[in-house]
Amino acid sequence: MTIPKSLKLANLPTKIEKLERLSKSLGDINIYIKRDDQTGTEVSGNKVRKLEFAVQEALDQGCDYLITCGGIQSNHARATAAVAAKLDINSYLVLRSNGDDPVEGNYFLNKILGAEICLITPEEYRDNRMKVMEEIQRELAGQGHKAYILPEGASNGIGTFGYYQAMEEILEQEAELDVKFDAIVTAVGSGGTYAGLFYANKLRKNEAKIYGINVCDDADHFKNRVQELVHESIQYTKRPIHFKKEDIHMIDGYVGEGYAQSRQEELTFILDFAKLEGIILDPVYTGKAMYGLVEEIKKGSFNGFKNILFIHTGGLYGLFPKGNQLF
Repeated sequence: MTIPKSLKLANLPTKIEKLERLSKSLGDINIYIKRDDQTGTEVSGNKVRKLEFAVQEALDQGCDYLITCGGIQSNHARATAAVAAKLDINSYLVLRSNGDDPVEGNYFLNKILGAEICLITPEEYRDNRMKVMEEIQRELAGQGHKAYILPEGASNGIGTFGYYQAMEEILEQEAELDVKFDAIVTAVGSGGTYAGLFYANKLRKNEAKIYGINVCDDADHFKNRVQELVHESIQYTKRPIHFKKEDIHMIDGYVGEGYAQSRQEELTFILDFAKLEGIILDPVYTGKAMYGLVEEIKKGSFNGFKNILFIHTGGLYGLFPKGNQLF
């Protein structure tokens, strides 16, 4: 099947390694991790896979500006700013802010990378972020620019092909490693990573179950969103798949205090995991998702599964503002 063309920005393929000590601590189950935190430095994490496709589309349309949105510590916004700088185009970031955010972590990197930034309140972000981006797009058009709007996390139809391609990469690595994954688990914050994995998994008739652990909203919200994204993707490939909402597996219950808000047990888990495996998770996505996966394994939710692959979607820079809570 032919998928849309893309840029080549990420360091791919990312390696898969077994979490030996974590697996041993959980009993008769093997936990593996795919190191998508190592896709790059400025563009580290899962967002660059999606941007490879979305930004190619923007360039094909003659755009010289990328507009996107996210939280003040958005990994996607930082990756967008880095990609724009690399390609000698401009970026404009609409970020959710409480008004007193220190210039650190991803926000700090956005400024270094030369992004133009518009800070809006959480309420404005919730209700009007698309309107704000569209107004910026109109203003830029008046100045002679053409801007491409990227949604949160580059989670749109074209962006999902980043993880369609990642699923194909995983299937190749299974053969190389001589292992078959029963389940693939990822954090879900905007739906695009899950949707891409799900679409490729179905189209390739692979038997693994794809699990998402939502870090905001609720499971039903993301089941609906994934359905929308898969249908958007099909508009590009013309290769439909037949699936029901019940085929989309979301594990609810690990949002905690809310998006980008950390409970002490989550932070303690990140510290313990780092000491156990020498791998650092982030507080917004992978920390909550890996914590949720381990808790669900302890509860017996994954009884009968032998090999589980967890997608490390990056987010290291978002950990730095949590220093006072960690120590």
